[in-house]
Amino acid sequence: MKQIATFFFLVISYLGYSQEITFTQTDLPITKFIDGTLLTPNSGSNTLAIIIAGSGPTDRDGNQNFLKTSNLKKLAVNLTNNGIATFRYDKRIVKQIRKGNVDPNIMFDNFVSDAINVVNYFKKQNTYKKVYIIGHSQGSLIGMMAAKENVDGFVSLAGAGQTIDNVITEQIQKTAPMFTDDTKRVFSVLKEGKTTTDYPAALASVFDISVQRFIANWMSYNPQEEIKKLDMPILIVNGTKDLQVSVEEAKLLNDSAKNSELKLIDKMNHVLFIIEGDDQENAKSYNDHAGKVSEELINTIVAFIKK
Repeated sequence: MKQIATFFFLVISYLGYSQEITFTQTDLPITKFIDGTLLTPNSGSNTLAIIIAGSGPTDRDGNQNFLKTSNLKKLAVNLTNNGIATFRYDKRIVKQIRKGNVDPNIMFDNFVSDAINVVNYFKKQNTYKKVYIIGHSQGSLIGMMAAKENVDGFVSLAGAGQTIDNVITEQIQKTAPMFTDDTKRVFSVLKEGKTTTDYPAALASVFDISVQRFIANWMSYNPQEEIKKLDMPILIVNGTKDLQVSVEEAKLLNDSAKNSELKLIDKMNHVLFIIEGDDQENAKSYNDHAGKVSEELINTIVAFIKK
């Protein structure tokens, strides 16, 4: 398959850093579902970090239609600047949306198989001595399930420690407690392998009939059980200002893992930015293309991978 390589020698002003960087960018088609971008330091690297995005139609840069931070692109560039090759990719639904051909039967398992295919692609290339997976949000669970073979280390960024039904139920309890019982009832139906249209209109964004089978598939996996299966170094990272995934979730993962270290980054939020202000500033950062990925996060991941 044709590879499109571009040589970069520039100052990355959009990252807010004045450092001069040199790397090679290669756009790679992995399967008919997955396309991504490989960044390779021109000085060479024997280590690759595969970055897996979170929920929704998230592209390789970490963006969706109305959520544009390019946080995963910034993460990748910073890691590459530190001598670590990176590969990040569009979730399969991104390509389907662009082609106007969305698969209504897409499942969480498909995302896991996509990640495994990415790992296997680079394993066959035999270019890197070590391969790490970095999973953000939903990508944390996907990543830990894909990391069981041919992977040397795993990094969870803002990954849930509970099953997704418990995570959502807790969020509803905090933000709209009057819908807690309805939420629990719908999840009970999904656990039975059924679907339902019997839910309040206010919960339509969560329980639309088109996504119920996907959610049922997703909630069948317990992150605490999945991370126990990994026999490798593990880094678990969470920010103290994450509005979606609390530090308690990270602690659950850390308590369950065999060989992990926990890093809680003060004031970092779910999109990996440092937030000095209130929740309003935090929410606005989800569409802040000029925002900077936490330097402490970059340094923590680099130290973990290079040790």
